[in-house]
Order: sequence, then structure tokens, then C-alpha cells
Amino acid sequence: MPYQFKDYKKSKILTNHLNMGGKSPDGKEINVTNLYFMRDGKPWIGVMGEYHFVRDSRDHWYRELCKMRAGGITVAATYLFWIYHEEAEGDFDFTGDRDIRQFILDAQRAGLDVFIRIGPWVHGECRNGGFPDWLMHKPYRLRDNNSEYMEKVHIWYEKIYEQIQGLFYKDGGNIIGIQFENELADNAAHLLALKKLALNIGFQAPIYTVTGWNSAYGAKIPVDDVVPVFGAYPEEPWAQSIKKLPLSTHYVFNKSRNDTAIGADLLTDVDEDGWRLPYERYPFATCELGGGIQITHHRRPLINGMDIYALSLVKLGSGNNLVGYYMYKGGTNKIGRMSTLNESKATGYPNDYSIRSYDFQAPISEYGEIREQYRLLNMLHMFVNDFGDILAPMEAVTAKTEIIADDLTSLRYCMRTNENSGFIFVNHYQRSAKLEDIHNVVIDTGKVQFPPIDICGDVSFILPFYMNLSGNMLEYATAQPLCQTGHTYFFAAVNKIAAEYKFTGNDILNQKTESILKINGIQIITLSWDRAKYARKIFDTLYIGDHCDLYECDGKICSVQEGDFAYDRWNGSEFEHHIVNQDFIQADAKFEPVHEPFVSPYADELNIGGGRKRIWKKVTVSNHTGFIEIQGQYDVAQIYADGELIADNFYYGRPWRVPAKLLYGKECYLVMSEMRNDYYREF
Repeated sequence: MPYQFKDYKKSKILTNHLNMGGKSPDGKEINVTNLYFMRDGKPWIGVMGEYHFVRDSRDHWYRELCKMRAGGITVAATYLFWIYHEEAEGDFDFTGDRDIRQFILDAQRAGLDVFIRIGPWVHGECRNGGFPDWLMHKPYRLRDNNSEYMEKVHIWYEKIYEQIQGLFYKDGGNIIGIQFENELADNAAHLLALKKLALNIGFQAPIYTVTGWNSAYGAKIPVDDVVPVFGAYPEEPWAQSIKKLPLSTHYVFNKSRNDTAIGADLLTDVDEDGWRLPYERYPFATCELGGGIQITHHRRPLINGMDIYALSLVKLGSGNNLVGYYMYKGGTNKIGRMSTLNESKATGYPNDYSIRSYDFQAPISEYGEIREQYRLLNMLHMFVNDFGDILAPMEAVTAKTEIIADDLTSLRYCMRTNENSGFIFVNHYQRSAKLEDIHNVVIDTGKVQFPPIDICGDVSFILPFYMNLSGNMLEYATAQPLCQTGHTYFFAAVNKIAAEYKFTGNDILNQKTESILKINGIQIITLSWDRAKYARKIFDTLYIGDHCDLYECDGKICSVQEGDFAYDRWNGSEFEHHIVNQDFIQADAKFEPVHEPFVSPYADELNIGGGRKRIWKKVTVSNHTGFIEIQGQYDVAQIYADGELIADNFYYGRPWRVPAKLLYGKECYLVMSEMRNDYYREF
């Protein structure tokens, strides 16, 4: 049967209507319209990944940023946690792992722009939302325009500026965006005051943002001075229930930007005066598409790659023009001089989070390993990075019949178009449910009718129509566009759908995977889906890892996985095969049961809920390379090395992997507390 769309109504483009935009010393420029961002006069879609520098070692920053760049990220976003830098009033620390300037320089070296989220309040599952304890004890109202609070914020902003001056886009640096506050839904005057304060100090960037979510009416913001950014997560670990939640609406296409579930533990509806956020003045931008999800003690969802990929694809199809993930790189909380720095019920929040781990089940794990969503998302990112100037001005047009999350039989599809050409987005995946296979699907855009296809299993994909490939008009393809290198275009074959290409003036062309299709001076190569997951476009060259995850670091092609690896490199006419040999000996771990060797200084975490039994083991590793796996089920596990808590984990159904180098050469103990049936689980 034909699947059609609602009528397309072209929007009027607004320019120079926001207090936004900026130029670099060499004449480059970033601007904002009401539909999309612009870079050097062309529509542009940034791909932004959150990476908290203070939740990692500075020795890792550059390497991990290189992994992000290889995964298609173009902008690194990071929070400035006030408590990390001024734990004691007046005693500022921007050294070592707290060196924001070095992090920004490392990002520039890796080829990334930077978006700084300077608060003052940021949340991020940090103690007090990032506020220092001493600030919490002040007698004046916080997150407010009173002079006492704003004086402290002034000092905080000045200290940040001292560290990063000269690194802004206007200076030739890579800071292109600044976010003020976070999840402040009802105080536009304060948000504007924060922006004015920052500008007076010297902060300047082409893009200024605030989070826009709250009720369906949207957060109250200074309308012309910031762009509201939104988010969507595959689960809600902050929800207080320990039961399965209703099916998420984020796996069906709609043009609504506002996820009222984010921050539902902290926000309330504030629409009494009839406020409505004027969405039509801003491009659809996200800062918190879930790259994974953090585990709370009472909710422990198990995230897989399709949970994240399908969600991002749906938002892209629904009009998203700034693709921002939270988190993209997991991290490890530090322990402060005066307290732990994690959010918990002890600090007044409704949720308990782990003391050290902020892994977030992110595309790049707490310890730098790669998860499946990294590979899948990169397929979207290559597409956006190479064809974003075409996609960005295209508007979302939804299916003729609206689909809801509980409908497991109907086709979920959407289109982005400029009236003459466009892309079809299909999502056949719903977290926590199984969709029925759909056969003989004929998609009719009004400009072209695709041939019948079967949509089976867990698949989500993009199909182009009337796409100009170096002067050749591709009327349609039944394969997903990936990227372009010179006059070679790469596509990915979708599961159980034959790759078919129809060019104007030519017969329908069918292509087998890995073969080269030549037509009028261009080449098309269709990769299998599995091969495409390991494709990386690194500085205009396409590499495909042999089931390994490649990245470039200091001019050298590396693999995330340790040991020998192999890859193919496209040289313009064929793939060259390369084999790299590396010395690697996987560490062995010995676990020896022992009586409690000492009283845990963080026993409260092991005993959430009270009265839990504990098992201790002495851990010895043979060398410093590779990962050790901790098997078995438990509630909370902690590892101490030479008496220091170095790692912890709330069990959520997967083995806990810890780098051997954290334990090697130290006296190490593992303690695990008793698991009970007092939390939501998916295993």
C-alpha cells in the first residue's frame, strides 16, 4: 500500500532576528536562522557530544576527543562544575584534571569545536547541581538576580574567563557556543542577567543557549538572546517508580521538541500566565539526546545500541538541526576534599547515584571502550557531516496518519523536504516492545514513488530522493547514504532491502555490496550494514575497521581495541588492506575471598536500604594491560586500591569491566553488597 505524507507548507526564513552570530579573524562566520544554523554562508548541522573533562584524567583527554572525532562528533560540549573548582570559598583550582584551558586546546588539536556550559547551576548528577557546599549555606536566594548571589556568580565567571580568554571563535579559537544555567524553566530575567554578566566580563560566542524544556509551553527564556535546546532519553531513571514505564514516544516521528519528562524530578509546570515558547523563531536544536542513561539505585535500565540510534534518527527526521548527545563519553566522579561529589538523597535529591561511576552507558564508556551505539550513530553523523548543508533547510513533514508509541503494527515514517527533493526516515524499532514486520511498503513522496520494500526486524534507516550526486540526479535509492569522498559516494544496505538506484535518464541499477557502480563520472559503493558500522571518515579519508574501532591520534591510525588489528583504506579507486601488529598481553585477575580487611569509608553506598550483607575479595592482576571482568550479581560493588575508592558500580545486568592498570601494582579489594528485589531491572 502507498504511504503518503501531510501537505508541505514552506516556512519563511528569518535571519538576523536574534542577538546571535559571530565572525572569526579570518572572515569565517556562524549565524542562526529560525530553521537552521549557518556556517560560512552554508546551512550547517553540528554534531555535539558531551564530555566532562573533570570526570576524566587530562592524560586521556586528547585520545578520547580523537575517538569522538572519529565517531562523527564535531563539537565537544562540557560542563563547568563550580564545586570542582572552588570547593572551599575563595580557593580556586583549574590545575591538573580541572584545567579547562588545556581541555579546549586538546579539542582544537583533535579537530573539534567546543560548547562550554558555564552554569552557574548545571545539575549533571553532580553534588548540589554543581554548587559548592559553602554557597548552599549562604543566607540569600540562589539562581536569582539578588546582588549577593550575582556577586558570587561574577567572581565565578571571571575565574572561568581568566582560564579561557583568547580561545573564543572571535579570537580564532574553537569555542563556538555558551550555555547559561540548566533546567531553569521560569526565570527569563535571570537568564538574561547571566548572559549580560558574561558579555561584560568578555565571554563572546556565535551561539548562546539555554535548556528549553519544562511543560508543553516551554521554558521562560529571554526570547531574542538565546536559542532553546532540547533533549530526549530512551528511559527515565529519575522516575520514582520501580516498574516498567509506558512505551516511550521518542520512537515515533512528531515535530514536538519538548520532552517534559527530562528533569521531572526537579521541574514543575509554570504556565499560569499563558506563556508559550515561540518555537518558530529557533532551529530545532538538542543538547541532551541520550547517548545512554545513567543508573540510579532504584532504576537500572539496560541500554542497547538501537535504543540510542533509533531515537536520534527519529529526532533527525523530525527536524533536529543541532544533534547534541548527553553523555557521549562517560566519566568518573572525583572525591572532593570535604565530600563525595555525586548527587544523592543525602544532598537533597530524590535519587541515589554511584559515588565514582558516571559511565552513563555512553557510546564511549567511562574507561574508553566503544559501545554499539557509537558505531550506529556514526552512520548518521557521516551523513549529517557530508550532506548537512542539503538536509538542514529541509523541513519535517509527518505521515498522513499520526502514529502513537503503543501502535506496534503501523509504519513509522517521516520526510524532510524542500519540496523538490528530500530524505525519507523510517524507524522500525520501539524500545521495550517488538514491532510487527511490514511487507510491500510503497512510500510516495508526491515527487517519487519508491519500489515496494519489506521492513523487517529492528531497523531504522534513511532513503534519499532527488539527490544531486555531482550533477547526477538520483531519483531514489533504497539504501542509506553515508558519506562522500571525492566523486565516490558510499551507501549502507539496509537489512533485507535490496540496494537499488534510479538515476534520471537511466534504468534501475541494482548493486551488490562492496561492488563499484560507475555512472557519469561518479562511483557508488554499497557497504553491508555490518561493514558500515565500522566505517570511519577521518579527515576526508574513509577507513573500515575489521571489526575494530578506528580513530586517528597524532597522525596515526589507531584501534580502540588493544592488540593486533586490520583495516581497509579507500584510495579513490579501491580499498587497500592494512594489518597492524601490536604487543598485547591480556591481564589475568585473581579473586581471593577474605574477611573484611577494613571498614569501608563509603559503607553507606553499599548499604542503601539497610542491612545488606557484604562479600570481600582480594584482587590481584598480572599486568597493566587489558580489562578485568567482574562477574556475578550484586547490589553495589566497590574497588579499593591502596585504601582509596577507585571505582564502583550498581549492577544492571552486564559484567563490570575495569582497566587492569587501575589495579596493577596496588593492594586491591573488591566488596559487593547483597542484591535485593527493590529496584527496576531489565535483566
